[in-house]
Amino acid sequence: MINYKLDRSFAALADPTRRAMVERLAMGPATVKELAAPLPMSLPAVMLHLKVLEASGLVTSEKQGRVRTCRIDPHCLSQVELWVSERRAMWERKLDRLGAFLDATKPDNEP
Repeated sequence: MINYKLDRSFAALADPTRRAMVERLAMGPATVKELAAPLPMSLPAVMLHLKVLEASGLVTSEKQGRVRTCRIDPHCLSQVELWVSERRAMWERKLDRLGAFLDATKPDNEP
């Protein structure tokens, strides 16, 4: 089954600027100004990156007065983590079976 939300999440995380923003938000909520401070780009460019993160569902924001505060959506991030961990577990099982096969077929004179 195709999971478009997961596709959008990975597409959003493919950009290093957006990953940096997600890493910052992992420490807690931040204003757009706080997110923009360490980035070498204009505030409008930061807002475009935030739009992508929000469209993916990874980040939510709320505006109070003139201040927009952003937060990570833990549910969306956990879906990405689940997908990655399932693939990691599958490959670990395959590599364990390969290791066992190689050990079983090793010639007697090899260490």
